[in-house]
Amino acid sequence: MGKKKREARVVASVPAPEAGALGNKAYERELKKLHEELVKLQLWVVAKGLKVCIVFEGRDGAGKGGTIKAITERVSPRVFRVVALPAPTEREKSQLYLQRYMPHLPAAGEVVIFDRSWYNRAGVERVMGFCTPEQSDSFLNWVPLVERSMVESGVILLKYWLEVSPQEQERRLRDRIDDGRKIWKLSPMDIKSFDRWDEYTEARDRMFLRTDTSWAPWFVARSEDKKRVRLNVISHLLSHIPYEALPSEVIKLPKRKIGRYKEADYPFRYIPEKF
Repeated sequence: MGKKKREARVVASVPAPEAGALGNKAYERELKKLHEELVKLQLWVVAKGLKVCIVFEGRDGAGKGGTIKAITERVSPRVFRVVALPAPTEREKSQLYLQRYMPHLPAAGEVVIFDRSWYNRAGVERVMGFCTPEQSDSFLNWVPLVERSMVESGVILLKYWLEVSPQEQERRLRDRIDDGRKIWKLSPMDIKSFDRWDEYTEARDRMFLRTDTSWAPWFVARSEDKKRVRLNVISHLLSHIPYEALPSEVIKLPKRKIGRYKEADYPFRYIPEKF
């Protein structure tokens, strides 16, 4: 693809036109429908031995964790595995860059979701100086070839970038500071990278231009509204993974036999019932 055409695919940090607020009842109603479809997908993946790899990238506070939680909260963690790797150890730093990610790729019957992925090298590592520009450029050269190999081996690879505006990102980060339930989400790296918006934008655009391929394209989800982005992403991934509802038998509970055994008079240590 020519350079001019590639440049047209770079996204801008501008929210879509505002839609009406999505109420909790409407959100929960739509999410329930999507969860039912995810369960059907799970059964299909296991039955057919599909290998699905889903990558989530985006700025700090873009909503990656909440979107992943919405995907996984009603399915089996043995089928839907979430991978969120910590900072590399000294040993891992000496390895081939992609080496630490390879063991986590899906086997047959698995859906693996990366909460940040090998694309750290194109984003945070480059911006924060954890790798050299030359190392990042080298990564951008060879990673499309690796992803092509993954796809040709039968992996269904979906790459999502969650796009959030600077105003909404700041609101969410300040909310983490003020809410004791969310303070753990605010890492020292979030603080250090807060004033590097333009650098991250440049890194994102460079990454898209080099790795948005026909075999492993980037899909962009506007993330100004957390509820909408969760519904939109789940709906999109369901439409990009071929699956069918497997036939199921009517399930009936057997007649329960109770009363044949007399319970022991044991002094159970019940917890205090404060609520």
